[in-house]
Amino acid sequence: MDARPAVFLLPGLLCDEFIWRDQTGAFGRFADVIIPDFRNIDSIGAMADAALSRAPAKFSVAGHSMGARAALEMVRRAPDRIERLALLDTGIHPRGPAEEGKRGALVDLARRQGMAAMAAEWLPPMLHPAHLSLLGPLTEMVLGSTPDSFAAQQRALLDRPNAREVLPMIRCPTLVLCGREDQWSPVPQHEEIAAAIPGSKLVIVDECGHMSPAEQPAEVTKALLEWMGWA
Repeated sequence: MDARPAVFLLPGLLCDEFIWRDQTGAFGRFADVIIPDFRNIDSIGAMADAALSRAPAKFSVAGHSMGARAALEMVRRAPDRIERLALLDTGIHPRGPAEEGKRGALVDLARRQGMAAMAAEWLPPMLHPAHLSLLGPLTEMVLGSTPDSFAAQQRALLDRPNAREVLPMIRCPTLVLCGREDQWSPVPQHEEIAAAIPGSKLVIVDECGHMSPAEQPAEVTKALLEWMGWA
């Protein structure tokens, strides 16, 4: 009997399996689903290596936000092993001039007042206004991290490698998806990414912010099932 296909779902900053809960249920009928824990990892390359160390010879990978940058590093390291790639709510731009200060301020807030106080500032702009009911469960997700693990992930993002140079290397079927109202990783970024990947498909999800897998689970799951050829 042939082995079941493997799909990696890579979480973004401060995210865990909660962000992928709907997709995990849908994918579990067809494949083995692996969601790595990126807490306490302070480089994008190390995140990619951690996932690759658990991967079979061939697999598919979908990454959300920071997880998509890790997915691109997996492509850089093992392009022939990746059968399908999905990049959700992400970017390829290098560190901006004010970025270290902004990320550092959030880490300082977490250290001074705790992760719940930081989540209260960080999470609302990530969501479409119609989905603020997710603040409770998303805050619980954030509380699974500590200020130290948060700082490690922020360092990984600040020191991120050049993702742009990976895009022309991609030869597998690729989905690029984002929320139409994503303020953190807006639509034009994804149009640029899709244009640079030969044969990729761009999907924009309406009434959706940065946390697309949780905000519009049905639409995102549908797009991912189509990407895998299961719909």
